[in-house]
Amino acid sequence: MTRWPELERGEVRIRVLRRRDEAEWLRLRAENRTWLRPWEATVPGGAARSITFAAYVRGERRAHRRGTGMPMVIEVDGRLVGRVALTRVEWGAERGGSIGYWVSEHVAGRGIAPTAVALLTELAFERGLHRIEIAVRPENAASLRVVQKLGFREEGLRRSYLFIDGAWRDHRIFALTADEPRRGPFWAGSS
Repeated sequence: MTRWPELERGEVRIRVLRRRDEAEWLRLRAENRTWLRPWEATVPGGAARSITFAAYVRGERRAHRRGTGMPMVIEVDGRLVGRVALTRVEWGAERGGSIGYWVSEHVAGRGIAPTAVALLTELAFERGLHRIEIAVRPENAASLRVVQKLGFREEGLRRSYLFIDGAWRDHRIFALTADEPRRGPFWAGSS
């Protein structure tokens, strides 16, 4: 049996999505549909492939097993409140990946997102990745605060990077490497 990662810091816990999470996950997604619409990537033309929740969970676990991603859910007090996912993992000479995240509107601003991102970044570095990237829409003040709190350095702008809310959107790119210092309250062993 595979040991799926579970990490905690303070009130925040990140772990893999489970089949028994289906009702809670679907409720959380439905409650936050409007809140997330301006920030979540979609398929141009709106023709997204529909899969069952069980297939979705299997796909996420397959990514963990293959080392191509680490999709996780965020919990606070045993309740699902969001998502943090390492995707597009490349090994070989690059050893990098990209992190995306969101939290429910009802818990936004409590430091949950930066804590979850720090936990997943640390796990990625422990597993041998060297570089983590985060792409943020220039208008997304809350996500910009997350990368700033965590000390990710800005590297530039990707024009028309992702299709979001009906149009191709620019993103500011931030990165952190395993050999860069990590300071602040969100990192393990930091002050």
